Amino acid sequence: GRYALVVAGDIAVYATGNARPTGGAGAVAMLVGPNAPLIFERGLRGTHMQHAYDFYKPDMVSEYPVVDGKLSIQCYLSALDRCYTVYRNKIHAQWQKEGTDRHFTLNDFGFMIFHSPYCKLVQKSVARLLLNDFLGDQNLETANGVFSGLEAFRDVKLEDTYFDRDVEKAFMKASAELFNQKTKASLLVSNQNGNMYTTSVYGCLASLLAQYSPEQLTGQRISVFSYGSGFAATLYSIRVTQDDTPGSALDKITASLSDLKTRLDSRKCVAPDVFAENMKIRQETHNLANYIPQCSVEDLFEGTWYLVCVDEKHRRTYARRPLMGDGPLEAGVEVVHPGTVCEQIPSPAKKVPRIPAATESEGVTVAISNGEH
Repeated sequence: GRYALVVAGDIAVYATGNARPTGGAGAVAMLVGPNAPLIFERGLRGTHMQHAYDFYKPDMVSEYPVVDGKLSIQCYLSALDRCYTVYRNKIHAQWQKEGTDRHFTLNDFGFMIFHSPYCKLVQKSVARLLLNDFLGDQNLETANGVFSGLEAFRDVKLEDTYFDRDVEKAFMKASAELFNQKTKASLLVSNQNGNMYTTSVYGCLASLLAQYSPEQLTGQRISVFSYGSGFAATLYSIRVTQDDTPGSALDKITASLSDLKTRLDSRKCVAPDVFAENMKIRQETHNLANYIPQCSVEDLFEGTWYLVCVDEKHRRTYARRPLMGDGPLEAGVEVVHPGTVCEQIPSPAKKVPRIPAATESEGVTVAISNGEH
């Protein structure tokens, strides 16, 4: 009967290049306990872990990752294949014990959500799962229906198709309706906010709950594919409660997320060159000691915590922008410094190296990521 609080938060930043616009930041807090509106289906989980240098951060004085883009995609899709295979075997065994003997397919999921490095990979993942269904049942009808015209791919091997354009194109087309019905709505946050690493798949869950009513969600099985580079992945399922009455737990959780799009739309839009300049400042000040950020807090949402300063021993001090009703910030304050904030909370010292100042001749060396992980 006890509760657990789970918080997932992360920041995805990339060096100058094509990957930079895919970055994002976010956090999700979840309460785990009895009488929940979203219920883990016990025993229905497929997990795969494997050592691979697909995405890693070997340089401790840089925030930027080193990414092998092609390997990263292969790791993600191979993990999806293996997790789905284990999940299907487990639910098939469970059904057999209950007296039901049939193949599990994507039609048995009400919704499907995925870890989302970028939205196109999620769409490819739905196609990938349909390919698994296709190859897993030799008795499927290919003359009509969703598998119509796919007979030519009957003998392909999964491990040979990660970068097969013909297979990808055919199954992307075949799975388009499945994607629109079961997955597209879950990409609201990913589409608007970019990659959030550990938060990603739960941002997709929040997006789903924000766009459907309790009546549309009740009783549905939601598949969740969680992935982390290096790599580890799990595919599990959540069953939505049958209680969709007004005031129910399901009604409350959907109501709490109903303004998600409005909150996303309320953010301030800045020009790319402004964003690039902010990222340049972030890179130059990463791990600096005896540092005070020179930036405005006026555009931060109410209640946001922000960095006030880092002292000579790398101890960090934070402050919180007041919530409505707490009173306005000190008149005329734009630049953040210790004398203009309240609720200062110092954190323990962090023993990290100071970034050496780069000369004009040396420049700054960074690893460029393509964001595909």
